Amino acid sequence: MARQVDEQIAGRFPVGQRLRVLDVGMGQGTQALRLARLGHQVTGVEQDATKIAAAREALAGEPEGIRERFRLVQGDGRDTGVHFLPGSFDVVLCHGVLMYVEEPDPLVAGLARMLAPGGLLSLLVRNGDALAMRPGLSGDWAGALAAFDTTAYLPHSRIDPNGGTTLRPGLGVRADRLSALTATLAGIAAPLHAWYGVQVFTDTAADDARIPDDLETLLAVEERAGRTDPYRGAAALLHLCGVRG
Repeated sequence: MARQVDEQIAGRFPVGQRLRVLDVGMGQGTQALRLARLGHQVTGVEQDATKIAAAREALAGEPEGIRERFRLVQGDGRDTGVHFLPGSFDVVLCHGVLMYVEEPDPLVAGLARMLAPGGLLSLLVRNGDALAMRPGLSGDWAGALAAFDTTAYLPHSRIDPNGGTTLRPGLGVRADRLSALTATLAGIAAPLHAWYGVQVFTDTAADDARIPDDLETLLAVEERAGRTDPYRGAAALLHLCGVRG
């Protein structure tokens, strides 16, 4: 996903431009800190106090120049209008957040308002068109059959996409369908520019599985599948990139 974000940034902005980045629901700040290291001015918003503390601890170990480029805000992603003026950012990230929001459209619209013209909106969501894949591949036929007709699901314990705690088993969350989010982005003047699949082949891996020796090959396969039909449509997660008109 980091490679996908970098690809979209490189395709939209001049090389070397220092961008204003907002990461909403940043977790421990994995993506935000990576972008700050690349020279961008980053603001991270996170509601969870534990993750905020972890981000502060990680930031404390960085050189002064990076610390000066990184701002932390404890708050809800739906309150961006309270903290920031419209058009204040070139890039807005919202990864692994919409799955916990019952009505995502207002949140997405608020994020789009934060973008300057031509700005990039990056969303990572659970793929509502492929919810039957995990139970089907594990032989849970009843679960797979039920998953075709819903966008709600009970995740296995998984690593939070933004770093930090794992997603708790049994915690009911929701997924988004590509067609619905495409319509939402078009309606808020940030139409879909590109989309990728994330975790095409690895979503069923056990949480305690050993990192393979050929990790780079695994990543290359996932990256290729994430941009190739029909594989990307069956991914566990979707990475959508909209551009503010």
